[in-house]
Amino acid sequence: MFKNDLLLRALDGEQVARPPVWMMRQAGRYLPDFMKLKHKYDFFTRCRTPELATEITVMPVDQIGVDAAILFCDILVIPQAMNIEVQMKPGFGPYLPNSVNSQQRVDEVVKPDVHQELSYVMDAIKMTKKELNNRVPLIGFAGSPWTIFCYAVQGQGSKNFDKAKEFCFTQPQAAHELLQKFTDVTIEYLKAKADAGVDVVQVFDSWGGMLSPADYQEFSWKYINQIVEALADHAKVIVFGKGCWFALEEMANSKADAIGVDWTCSADYARSKVNGKTLQGNFDPSRLLSPQQEIQKMAQQMVRDFGTQNYIANLGHGILPNIPVENAKAFVNAIKNYAD
Repeated sequence: MFKNDLLLRALDGEQVARPPVWMMRQAGRYLPDFMKLKHKYDFFTRCRTPELATEITVMPVDQIGVDAAILFCDILVIPQAMNIEVQMKPGFGPYLPNSVNSQQRVDEVVKPDVHQELSYVMDAIKMTKKELNNRVPLIGFAGSPWTIFCYAVQGQGSKNFDKAKEFCFTQPQAAHELLQKFTDVTIEYLKAKADAGVDVVQVFDSWGGMLSPADYQEFSWKYINQIVEALADHAKVIVFGKGCWFALEEMANSKADAIGVDWTCSADYARSKVNGKTLQGNFDPSRLLSPQQEIQKMAQQMVRDFGTQNYIANLGHGILPNIPVENAKAFVNAIKNYAD
């Protein structure tokens, strides 16, 4: 029994006194204690060392007071496990030196035993659950197949992922084969996470908004929906697509328990498309640079706009590294102190 089960109750559509609140990328670079570990250990060492991942995961629960923990990890551990080299370059971000840009490269991408290749993630989950001691639920996550595909084909981050889109449009058969491989492995990975103890899973479609509505259906949503269908009996599922306001209705008609929206999508619009399903979002992360009094005012207005029921307060994307810790606390406390 959780001491704080607000998140799970909101996902179930139960009546709550206030919405639960957590922040995407809450276990990250805005926390001074995180930066101390960053200076001592490289990125993937932190991901692969259960003790470090646990310490980082629990930090925002202890220091910011959020209503849920999200396991510290990275979406690119999946391609790593599939024989695609991934480096995390300081000041640059992810770099995949041998991008998957041909049928031959797609054939070389393996489907691993996730229990073996990603055992360190499952160990971190078990350790984190023990450390949390039922204070709050634990969220596990994965990138959408399309978002993983973008990095695998482009080889790095991009403003438009032109090479990834070119691969889809010039070699659709190979592209769909690769997307299906990512989907199959992601399903096994998230099921393993649920078995290891996460209470909720979130699928991040960070680059879904790069696609037109028609292309989104073909190259992203149909693969996400396979994941949602497969996980429905294993854990609560949140789907977050950045810039994917055009797909809200389809997302809401799926078995997903909640739909995340970014700050470019209004509460009114989102509510009009999801037929009462739980929504999550959508505070602009940059707005956490505002004065604290303004943050509190805007955060509480966000709750008024979405309503207290069937709602999870969150940012519209990940928290930025230059956000003062006190401002993050101001956001969280504004939600926790909300009263109709």
